[in-house]
Amino acid sequence: MSDDPIAAAVGDRVFRLASALFAVVFAFLVANAITVPAATLAASVGLVSEGSTGYQVLQTLLQFGALALGAVGYLAVTDDWEIARVARPDAREAAIIVGGGTGLFAFQYGALFALSQVGLTTGQNQAVVPAGDPVVYYLAMIAVSLAVVGPVEELLFRGVVQGGVRRAFDAVPAILIASLAFGLIHLPSVSGTPVEQWAYVGVVVVLGSVLGALYEWTDNVVVPGLVHGIYNAITYALLLAETL
Repeated sequence: MSDDPIAAAVGDRVFRLASALFAVVFAFLVANAITVPAATLAASVGLVSEGSTGYQVLQTLLQFGALALGAVGYLAVTDDWEIARVARPDAREAAIIVGGGTGLFAFQYGALFALSQVGLTTGQNQAVVPAGDPVVYYLAMIAVSLAVVGPVEELLFRGVVQGGVRRAFDAVPAILIASLAFGLIHLPSVSGTPVEQWAYVGVVVVLGSVLGALYEWTDNVVVPGLVHGIYNAITYALLLAETL
């Protein structure tokens, strides 16, 4: 009996989708296994004090460093390095990064304004709530956003997830699947009513889709990574300005 090509194609799509989503689970398992024990160890030897600004920033660095380790580990185990395409940005891409970062932030405000017109507000991501000195925290997070948070999240969700799904689907489904995973992973960290939490996730999915389109357009995960970093940095810069 000959193989059914349609069944084989469907099986390949299911495998690619499951593999990409497993990469997210694997990366977060690695992050959970490293972040709390390492932060607790740092506090126990006196490097930082629990509940301090330094402790909060250290947890962020550990979490995203571990996510990067998980993403790279997944690529190494699967030997699928080409799905997360990384290159030094050229002059054109540098212009896209600067314009994209500010444009993405403006787009978010447009989305929030549109939601307000129908009586909806979004919840608050706990990552913008400082545990200690807000000035020190926001200053630190501007740098951490640019150098770590944006690039790592894009490596995982655009490079690994979108890149993996793209092997079996067209660009639009790959972008939407990666963006949906990106939005849902933020849900546990958002405070507010269920409606506000899901409204926040919806905005994140839309913003993730823009980042996914940038990856598809430039074929370089560094571009959405830095756009994401600039977007986050602007958010923290405005919060900093409000405290001064």
